[in-house]
This record gives sequence, C-alpha cells and structure tokens, in this order.
Amino acid sequence: MSILLSSKPRRRLVVLGLDGLPFDLAGRLGLSLPNIRRLAEKATTVRAELPELSPVNWTAFFTGEGPEKHGIFGFSYMDPNTYSLRITNSQDVNCPTIFDRLGEHGVVSRIINLPGTYPVRPLRGMCISGFVSLDFEKSSYPTFLKEKIRSIDYKLEADTNRGRDDLNYLLAELRSTLDSRLQALEMLWPDLGWDVFVHVFTETDRLFHFFMDAVLHEEHPAHLDCMQFLADWDHAIGVFLERYDALPGSKRLIVLADHGFTELKTEVCLNTWLKQHGLLSQTGTPVDEWDASQISSESKAFALDPGRIYIHTADRFARGHVAESDKADLIDAITHGLLQLTYNGEPVMKAIHCKNELYPGTQSGQAPDLVCEPHPGFDLKAKFDRNDIFGLHGRTGTHTVDGALFFDTNDSRPKRMRDIGNIILQHFGIIK
Repeated sequence: MSILLSSKPRRRLVVLGLDGLPFDLAGRLGLSLPNIRRLAEKATTVRAELPELSPVNWTAFFTGEGPEKHGIFGFSYMDPNTYSLRITNSQDVNCPTIFDRLGEHGVVSRIINLPGTYPVRPLRGMCISGFVSLDFEKSSYPTFLKEKIRSIDYKLEADTNRGRDDLNYLLAELRSTLDSRLQALEMLWPDLGWDVFVHVFTETDRLFHFFMDAVLHEEHPAHLDCMQFLADWDHAIGVFLERYDALPGSKRLIVLADHGFTELKTEVCLNTWLKQHGLLSQTGTPVDEWDASQISSESKAFALDPGRIYIHTADRFARGHVAESDKADLIDAITHGLLQLTYNGEPVMKAIHCKNELYPGTQSGQAPDLVCEPHPGFDLKAKFDRNDIFGLHGRTGTHTVDGALFFDTNDSRPKRMRDIGNIILQHFGIIK
C-alpha cells in the first residue's frame, strides 16, 4: 500500500503561549522590551475559565471545551473513597483534544511545553509535555524524542520550591528552562514538516507568583534583577518570532496567556473558614497542607484548591452524611457567608458559582458544588493544616480571571479560553 504525499500548500498556524501574562503588564513591559511590545500593541484580552488555574485553562485551550466537558477542575484529583489527593494529568481529560481532531484530518502538530499534556498521549505529530511533567519516560512522543531531549539536558520544570526563598536561584532555574525551550524549538521547528506549532513559555507565571512585587515596584531591591531576567525572556520571544516571520506561504500567529496576574493582598484559606463555621472537622492533625484524609464523617463541606467547595454528601463520599434534601440550604448558607467575608474592609468574593450554573450538564464526579471567584488580589486556598483564614505564605502575586493577554494576526476576539481551541479547528475547516 502506497502513501500519497500532498503537495497542497500548508496553512500554518503558530501558537505562542505566555503563561500568566496579563495584558496591562505586557503593555508596561513593552516600554522597554521590544518583542513583547510588538505583541502588546495589537493585543486584547481573553477571560479565563473558572477556577483560573493553568490546568483548567490550558486544557480548555487544547480541547476547545470547558471543565464540564474536559473534566479538569483544578490541580488535584480526589479519590472519594480514600480522600487521597493526586495531581491531575492528561489521562483525566474526558474528551478528545484539538490535536486528536486535527490529526484525524491529516493536520500535523508539534508541541513544546504545553501544560496538561503529561503523560504525553499519541498524536499525529510530536510533543514534549509541559507542567506537571514528572519524568522523561512519559514526557515526549514519539518515543525517540526522549533520548533527543536527554541529550541536550532538557529541563522539564524549574525548581520553585527552593526558588521561592532565593531569587538568584529561581532566576537561574528559569534561565535554564528558557534555554531548554529554545533548544527544543531548534529541534522541532526547522524541517517545517508540521501545520500547527504550539510553544509555551511558563517562566512569567513562576516569577510572578513569588516576586510580583519586585516586578511591579521600581524601588524594590530585586526589581532590576527581575527586569534583567525579563529581558532574557523577551529575547527568547524574539527568537521565536523571528522563526515565525521567516515562514513561507500562508501563516497565522496566535499568542495567549491562560489567565491574568496581579499583586497579592492575602491568601484566603477556605477550609479554615469552613472549620470556624462548624462545617468542617478533622479526626486528627493533617500530615501536611494536602492531607484530606482527616476529613471527619461529621463534616458538611470541605474545599480543594483554589476555591472549589464540595458538599459532603452520602451519595458521593465514603464518609459523607449530608442528605440530598439538605444540600440546597447548605449551599445557600455557605454562599451567603462567603459573600460577607471581608479583609481590611474589602469584600473578598466577587461571586460564588453553583455547579449547574457554571458547568451545565457535567457528569464528572470531580465537579465542585460551588466555585468561588475572588476579587483581584485575593488568592483562594484550601489547605488542611492552616489555622488562620488570612495570611501570606511566601507568594506576592496571584492569578486573575480577567485580563489575560491575547493576540491573533487574523484579529479574532475569543471570549474565553475554550474559544481559542475552536478558532484553531475553524482555521483548518474542521468546524464552522
């Protein structure tokens, strides 16, 4: 059986991801950084899916669906029988990806560092997975790529655990990941044997979480160090844009962030709030902040990061006892109480969304009953070992729902992240 090669010109689509980059800050950085200025001058914004986390939003991008269809509601997945938590991954995605659909129509994709793609699933093309990638064995496709990325000492992810307390170490780690992404670009781009190329830089998200104050305030002692790193980041963007500019024939560039970012006012622990209102109790002392195993059978509700609240119903959780007939009143009480929560006189919550309103038709057992949307500057948490509702724990920046940067050379205006995946399918005539 012979395989016919098409001579039809490729309608190339290139996607550049800039994780966590807000439109307003891009404009400000563009005053001194030429490559981000090029993008920011014609950019607009796109709204994040809720919760406004990377796994939720990058998955919405690469499926063209919201959480109610793709099934990723946060970083963590809870076993309802054991109450153990693990990190969500690509195997939890409940629907086809846009790369699956593109491949069915003969469209070849190449992907570098796209969060949510680990472990890498087979596709028509090549992929080096992004955050959270745990090891090289499952981080690339086809399998021959594994040895190629090993040979260049490719760095899957920066060490932010140590970096949160050591800016110089963090910047060195981020420079290393920048270099790895550019080496991967050099490996996967040049033969032009692809139709879609997706490349994500995640360094801004890592920097902004721990040093947003240093980035924003010129008087901060670390401001110049952060700006010097951002100049390196801007150079990497320039290397990518030069490759795009040199592409022959029909081409299109989409640039996006997965959520916005702003300076942190305070973290807000919802599990502490639930405990103080008699809705959550624990059988013992949690081993760490992720230890949900101590949730007692008397608990009526609990939260998972960032702002996901679950009613502890008997039909859903092994130790749950809340009857379905009591659920609506409990939801109303929690909603009313959280909307009254203030910090230094400011309301914390912008809105509390019910599952059926936010995720219509979902069949996922991981869907929360309530999703809290905070006002900008409040970082919702759901730790199991904290005693205070409010506090700072080493971070100075937090995500926002609105304000993520978006740019398209074809001037599309998506409303939210899932729409961008569908724009790609439309580009290739797979959907109207």
